[in-house]
Amino acid sequence: MSLETRIMGDLKEAMKAKDQVALRSIRALKAAITLTKTDGSGTVMDEAAEIKLVQKQVKQRQESLGIYEEQGREDLAVKEREEIAVLSRYLPEQMSDEDLTIFITDLIQKAGATSMKDMGKIMGMASGQLAGKADGKSISAKVKALLS
Repeated sequence: MSLETRIMGDLKEAMKAKDQVALRSIRALKAAITLTKTDGSGTVMDEAAEIKLVQKQVKQRQESLGIYEEQGREDLAVKEREEIAVLSRYLPEQMSDEDLTIFITDLIQKAGATSMKDMGKIMGMASGQLAGKADGKSISAKVKALLS
């Protein structure tokens, strides 16, 4: 089942349940999908593109959350946390820190990386293979820690 089909079903359920948080979050995600489909680029929304789109939505909310917390706007921060929780349901299960360490250590050994000069190569390989399972920031931090 595609993400868009799943979203439409969840949107109907949220309307029936009168869940305002879910409605707000799902409508924003649906709008982002519609924008991507009609942007004129002609790109097809496959599963990887759908995951990337949801990750982008979550990242935007996390950035907003950080700003709101920094400014002491707890009322707005609560909304962002709620939306992140709803949107996270559409992402694949994230890798644990231990699994990420094991995966990247194995990748470093296979590639023969020895120093920070190899970080770009490892990041490229890891980002491609871990799409949707770990965010770029945590991958980058783990690669830096293991290569230094």
